[in-house]
Amino acid sequence: MEENFVVVPMGLQHIEGVWEVEKLCFTTPWSKESFEKEVTDNNFAFYLVVLDPQKEDKVVAYVGSWLILDECHITNVAVHPEYKRLGIACGLLKILQDTVKLRGILRITLEVRKSNDPAKDLYKKLGFYEEGIRKGYYSDNNEDAIIMWLNLS
Repeated sequence: MEENFVVVPMGLQHIEGVWEVEKLCFTTPWSKESFEKEVTDNNFAFYLVVLDPQKEDKVVAYVGSWLILDECHITNVAVHPEYKRLGIACGLLKILQDTVKLRGILRITLEVRKSNDPAKDLYKKLGFYEEGIRKGYYSDNNEDAIIMWLNLS
């Protein structure tokens, strides 16, 4: 990731920007209220956002996760389409790994669409491995999800 971006924990002031990225990236986006509840009501939620300080701290990417016991479950990863191919997702996921490891997390898991080869390739590059399938996981088209894991220990 280029050095001119800033990564910070997500706060209420970032919700609108995160929601904009979400709508641009997913066919069945989470609602703005869902993100608000993640920040205000979910004690397990841990989100990081990437800001572009050259554009008034515009949210250009985010990663959402839940930290439960010694595991991190990534719920969403998204990069604004105008900022793709800059290494932002890779850099953000590395920062997430380093941050949660300091919090005692030993493993990270996520689900990814079976057809999403670019995302699977990125996760494999970061050390994730495939460990199962969730049949019909995605409600928009009943596509299977590949379950992936990364051991941090």
